[in-house]
Amino acid sequence: MVLVLNFSANQKLYHMSLIKLYLQAFLLMAFFSCQKQASVQPSAVVSSSSRSVSAVKAAVLTATVENFETGTKGAYADGTVTLGTGVWDLNDALLGNLSTDHKNGAQAARIRNSGILTMEFDLTGASSVTVAHAVFGSDGSSTWQLWASTNGGSSFTQVGATVTTSSATLQTASFTLSVPGAVRFQIRKVSGGANRIDIDDFTVNGGGTGGGGGTGGKKYLFDATKAETAGNADWVIDEDNGTPQRTPTPAQSTITASTPETFWTGAISSWGIALVKAGNSVETLPSGTAITYGSTTNAQDLSHYDVFVIDEPNILFTSAEKTAILNFISHGGGLFMISDHNNSDRNNDGHDSPNIWNDLMTNNSVAANPFGFSIDLVDISETSGNVLTGNASNPILHGSQGNVTQLQFNDGATITINPAANPAVQGLIWQSGDAQNNTHIMCASSTFGTGRVFVVTDSSPMDDGTGAAGNNLFVSWNILSHTQLFMNASLWLAKLQ
Repeated sequence: MVLVLNFSANQKLYHMSLIKLYLQAFLLMAFFSCQKQASVQPSAVVSSSSRSVSAVKAAVLTATVENFETGTKGAYADGTVTLGTGVWDLNDALLGNLSTDHKNGAQAARIRNSGILTMEFDLTGASSVTVAHAVFGSDGSSTWQLWASTNGGSSFTQVGATVTTSSATLQTASFTLSVPGAVRFQIRKVSGGANRIDIDDFTVNGGGTGGGGGTGGKKYLFDATKAETAGNADWVIDEDNGTPQRTPTPAQSTITASTPETFWTGAISSWGIALVKAGNSVETLPSGTAITYGSTTNAQDLSHYDVFVIDEPNILFTSAEKTAILNFISHGGGLFMISDHNNSDRNNDGHDSPNIWNDLMTNNSVAANPFGFSIDLVDISETSGNVLTGNASNPILHGSQGNVTQLQFNDGATITINPAANPAVQGLIWQSGDAQNNTHIMCASSTFGTGRVFVVTDSSPMDDGTGAAGNNLFVSWNILSHTQLFMNASLWLAKLQ
């Protein structure tokens, strides 16, 4: 999970992150353009330096920050830990919370010998990195380096110069680079020896994702492992010769404000392109790829993404997949759930999407009824304007993408919520004429752990009418207020509103 913070509300970094990030913003304005590069270029590193964190003051709106406050690892032995931004490998390193750990908050990463901190996930774009560092306790000085990988961790390149840590007060090392695409980082202690280093507030300022960058560059993963193209369905953002691939083509970096939805082939291509135009990145989880959370061997592990979109699954989730999805959400991820009506089994395996979603929520090893709702086994068709009243600030119904006024179902199901199971569950749109209570709901939201969930129980409203040859599709994405609803929900799930 990539945590994008608004520093006016940051609970931990106080002056420190503001100080670090302001100077970086001015450096970037002075030195960099939007030029694309295929890999980390050592020549692109303008500087790497250390300075007191009280030296300057500034304002930067967003950044990806790992503050090491989440997770527990009390031993130096090599192992992975799920932190706020995702899974990291700590080799000859631990999460220190002693009074002798110099930290900004409750914990910092502590490295000894030739230890290494490694991100096991990719960010999208990087223009600068700042790292808070200090010696542990009264240890002597040590040296360390920042390394970056643009090929999923297959190889790394050093960024900037070697840094010397000699102060018992947190200092900030700053690095500038220009990487528009996928990137992950390592911190390597290179001096060896028994002296230890505390590392805190690892901050990456994004480099954009090719579509505008206005919303912070979140990563959306659209599932294609559960027969989303079975029968007359085509619930993918792009496919080549009828087969969804991980990366849509043509490249999303070439999408502009005027790019049509036919740029990609899929019945929900309009959705994917809209997300890219908003400054985010999208991928497909192709058929045959595992759904995992916390795996160090799966390049598309859910920890690499902010939002997981599953549009009308037609194959049951395995026990391991259910655990992965629920852990992804509980650790801060967003799940966009789309169901269809009862008896909508498109691949004739005996399971349709209402049954599959209910099975996830009732038959897992993590939590009973984790989201506080169930999907009713019904089939309805109607256009409803029965939108939640008395809540003009709801970010899904009245978010940055516009106000939601109507939702049209063409053979969909309904939702029953149970606030006793999860007080955060909230109905958003009801069937016409029904009271705004716990039944007859067409879409709803909830939370679980630190993550968010949005559910809508018809797959037709996001259909853009184009897709693979032979499918009977309909134009629904851009009618009524469907685009506003689904884009607001997408951004809310990614914690962008």
